[in-house]
Formats: sequence, structure tokens, C-alpha cells
Amino acid sequence: MSSGPIQNTPLVPGGVIGGGRYRLLESSGADRRCDAHLWRARDGQLNRDVALTVLVGDPADHAAVARAKRITERAMHAASFTHPGVARVIDVLTPGAGLQLGDGILGIVVAEWTRGSALVELITKGPLQAGAATRLLEPLGAAIEGAHHAGLVLGADHPQRIRVTPDGRLRLAFPGPRPDAIARDDVKGLGAILYLLLTGKWALPGGPEGVPVAPTGPDGSVLAPSAIRPYVPHELSSVAVRSLEDTSVGGIRTSAAILQVLDQISSSEAQTALINRVPEGDEADDGAVWTTQRPLRGKEQKRKLAISVAVLAAATLGVIAWLSFQIVSFFSDEPTGGGGPTVVIGQSNEPGQSGQPAPPAPQPAGPVQPGSVGVYDVTNQPDNANRASRAVDGNPTTVWQTENYLQPFPALKPGVGLMAGFAEPVKLASITVTSPSEGTVVEIRAAGAQNAPLEETRVIGTATLSSGQTQIQLNDHDPTQYVLVWVTKLAGSGRNNKSEVAELVYTRAQ
Repeated sequence: MSSGPIQNTPLVPGGVIGGGRYRLLESSGADRRCDAHLWRARDGQLNRDVALTVLVGDPADHAAVARAKRITERAMHAASFTHPGVARVIDVLTPGAGLQLGDGILGIVVAEWTRGSALVELITKGPLQAGAATRLLEPLGAAIEGAHHAGLVLGADHPQRIRVTPDGRLRLAFPGPRPDAIARDDVKGLGAILYLLLTGKWALPGGPEGVPVAPTGPDGSVLAPSAIRPYVPHELSSVAVRSLEDTSVGGIRTSAAILQVLDQISSSEAQTALINRVPEGDEADDGAVWTTQRPLRGKEQKRKLAISVAVLAAATLGVIAWLSFQIVSFFSDEPTGGGGPTVVIGQSNEPGQSGQPAPPAPQPAGPVQPGSVGVYDVTNQPDNANRASRAVDGNPTTVWQTENYLQPFPALKPGVGLMAGFAEPVKLASITVTSPSEGTVVEIRAAGAQNAPLEETRVIGTATLSSGQTQIQLNDHDPTQYVLVWVTKLAGSGRNNKSEVAELVYTRAQ
């Protein structure tokens, strides 16, 4: 594998590639494990910025050509997957389809440009606080979980492929997984990104120049973030390290497990968000990524700060003790052992060791797993869109929830729902909804497209949810590829109207 661009490759600012369509503007780095160079470029035809993953190599090197071909094939395969945490693939160029082999470019993956900043720029001033790290990482984790449910690998295991959006989300900005990447590599990448946010160090091989390598212990294993920065919560430190470990020795194997811990840490951080922690040395960071606070001055303010710190210490000890019990209990379950209540839905969509999704098998009557799920909202203000996949992750302890509305529907909007997409049209007999939100009213609607207007969907079932499981029997309907669970009435009353969905199980008809 080469260590840089081919001599004749015009990868310099101002260079034009892709048959003269794309003018290179700025380099965003390189993933040298697969000779992929990452650029922001200008699309001369559509007059917009795009993200280019440029695959370089010697056209006479059959292995390099095969690697590039495999990467572009996987990028095309993932182009149908849409999620806020992943830049949309616009085009894929290969030799003979917009490329000339003579320029040393073996393939180009074109994606929409992600505004914001590079991930590595975010940690130039030092590591982030736990709360900021979890908030940034959750959307990317949700995207990875959704892709794995669809049988896809994203390739989110290199820091220069990730950008930070203006609204504070991590996003895979340069799609195109390595030829040999599998779902486990995405999980490792998620753990390594968490490690980077908490420590400022990269914990996987092949990281970018200028980013410090994570330190290791005498046995060669990566040191825990809490060993480097004592203020990192033990649970968050543990999930970062265990994401990097081999699953045969207790490593975390799914992004759902990481998301559960991130959610618990976010909840505990929210309880103490109004109290500043004790600074580390000269550090005066309040945990925010883009904002600062004026330092406290005066004896009275210092006295109040001391009291606040004491209260924080007591509250934090209580929260950490509770979280320790929860997380240790959660992590103690080995993959082959028993655990909490889990709904197993349909056939596993986890890719094999080659990274390819298993070919679809004929589906008998029974549970069927959707390939994707997203928040459906006619006002373009979807509720907690990055947590939609929790409704189909097979784990009833994780939930998707609506926002809390001060007035019931339809005062602010007619409703909100979860749109599931299947690999092929299915005819469903029932949908079982697990929810703690008693009194929630839902309609089950068949849709012709993922973004079909509400008036073009057809009601095939209705129900008022009870606390726990509610099985909704569906009317006879033609097979459909998209099914909407549409909430028309929220649980609660007065100025508190909110509903949660812990799990959706779709059952195919005979």
C-alpha cells in the first residue's frame, strides 16, 4: 500500500479532477490505510461544495485497483441509506465512468459537503467534558446503529472522515468503507472517537499525523481515559476501552450498547448541569464546546462556588454509585449469556466477516425487521431524530421519545411518528408497541414512499396504548414497503404532553 498520492495525481488546491467537473479547494486529510484522500471541492456543474473521497494508486497495481473497486462498490451500496449522521452519497466515479486511469486516480466517492469544522480541530484546545462528548457522539452512534440494522457498514473508524456540524453533531462526512471493513470496525471507530474526545488521543492504528497516539500499559492494552484524566466518569471510560477490545475477551460488539451508556451519562450530566465542576489545574472549561462563561470573582461568589462544589460532590457520588450498579450489571452479560428482557426481531442483519450483508432469505409469517426507521414529521421539526433507531433495537430499556408539548396535538402539529422502511414490500398482520405512555393514541398507516405526504398514506389500524405492550391487529392491506406509526394523541395532560416508544415489533401475515 502506498504512503501518499501518486506522483502524477493532481491532488493540489486548484486542481481539477473527475473529468473537469470538480475543482479541489482544501484537503481534509487522508486515510492512508486504503490510499483515500479527503477533499472539499467545488462542483462546477451544480455550483456547490462537495466532499470527495479520492482513491489513488498505480493503475498497474492490480491489488490497488481491486481495493478501489471494492470501496466504490460499497459506497454505491450504501448510497440508499439516509441519516442525519451520515453525509449523503451523491455520485461514485470509476475508471471508464468519468475517470482516466492515467492520472493515478482509481475512484472517487462524491458526497454532500458537511458544514462546520473537522473533528480533529475540536480537540486542539484539549479534551472535552463528558457531557459535551456524549452529546456530540450520540447522533453518529445512532447512524451506525441504523446502518447495521440495514446490513451496511459505514466505515466510521478514522477521525478525519468525521466533521462537527454547526448544531453540534458528529457526522460521517467522507463515506466509503475500507474493502475489508466489517460492522465491528464501526463499533471500534465509535469507541476510538469517544476516546479521542475524552483524551485528545487516537486509539486505533492508522490515525492521522499530528494526533497523539493513545498510551498503552505493560500488556499492550490502551490505557483507560480515566487513568489519563481522573475526572472522566468511570462508566464512560470503560465503554471507550471495551469498544476497542476483542469481543472474545469481553469487548463491546454493538453500537446499541454504547448508545445506552451515552444516554445514561447524558441523563446524569443533565442533573448536575447547573453546577460547575472543579477545574483541572489551569483549565477553566465549563464543559461547553462553543461557549465560554465569565470567571467568578469576589469572596462571596467564591464562597457560593465552594458550597456548590460540595453539593456537586455529594450529588455526583450518588449518581455514579447508581450508574456503576447499572453499567456493571449491563456489562456483566456475555454475548452468549442471558440478560434483561430483549425482543429478538426477525433475521440478524449483521454483516459477515467480508462486510457484505447476508442475502435475503424467504420470510415466513412472524416478526420482520425493518431496514431503516426515521422520525416522520410534516413540520420539518422531527422529535429526537437521532434516537429513532432505539424503537427497533431489540432493547426495551432504550426509548425514542417525543418532545414535551405545552399543548396537545393538533395545536402545534397534527402529530408525529416513526416511519419504518423494509427491504421489500411486506404484508403485516400486527404491530406490537412497547411503551410506558398509557393513553397515547396511534394510527398505523401504509405509505408508498418514505417521505410520502400524510394524506397519501392509508390507515390500516388504530389503537390506544396501554402501559407495557399493546398488540395492534391490522386490517387487510396490500404489501407495502413503508409503514408509519403515527401518534395523534400524546400521553399526559395540561402543559405536559409527551410519549415514549420503547420497542416496535412488526409481524408478517401468513
